[in-house]
Amino acid sequence: MEIYHHAALSQKRWGGQPEDYFDIHGLIDSTKVLCSDNRHRVLHTIWAVKEVVIPVFGEVMTNQDGRSVDVKALCEKDHLLVDYQHRFIPTLGDFVEAMDDIPDNGWVKRLERFHTDVVQDAAWSARLMSPLAATGKLKSLLLTHNSWFINSILPKIGGSTPLWMDFDIAPSLFFNAMRFELWMDNGVDYPASARNMVKIRVNSSDVALERV
Repeated sequence: MEIYHHAALSQKRWGGQPEDYFDIHGLIDSTKVLCSDNRHRVLHTIWAVKEVVIPVFGEVMTNQDGRSVDVKALCEKDHLLVDYQHRFIPTLGDFVEAMDDIPDNGWVKRLERFHTDVVQDAAWSARLMSPLAATGKLKSLLLTHNSWFINSILPKIGGSTPLWMDFDIAPSLFFNAMRFELWMDNGVDYPASARNMVKIRVNSSDVALERV
């Protein structure tokens, strides 16, 4: 779904004008410039809402009607769930599990060197390390330890300026290592994080039938 249509959903739910919401929905879909298929949806996760969207726009935004809008609820209801047919919201771990493992040929040192070269304060460090905290997988750090995150995302959050340098790691390394899975295709299938939810729904239906 294109940004305008997401913004129209937000207007219908929260009031204001569609343009009130363009920047939020645009940020969620900004990874389209990095990957041309639905593997790009790595920002369609609660990790991204917490670590990227809310740091940029705040917990609450005010639309042109003067109404306060919960940014997390807006992201979930008008974008993330919509793009997955209201079935689930994938976790960052779902995307990371679809990635090939990083070969053990100096990659850890390469990531450490990147971190040392670009991190300028503790807040930056915590944000760049947050994928590892969320998934437990070193390969997840390719999402934040790259030229796009440093020169596009961090400046939007504030407190940083783009770095004029050749970067050792590009965002393509993250997406090229990821295989396409059906759940990424508008919720055709369920990711691992949502499969237990499907079982619960099935069991609940069974119980309801037994009661009838």
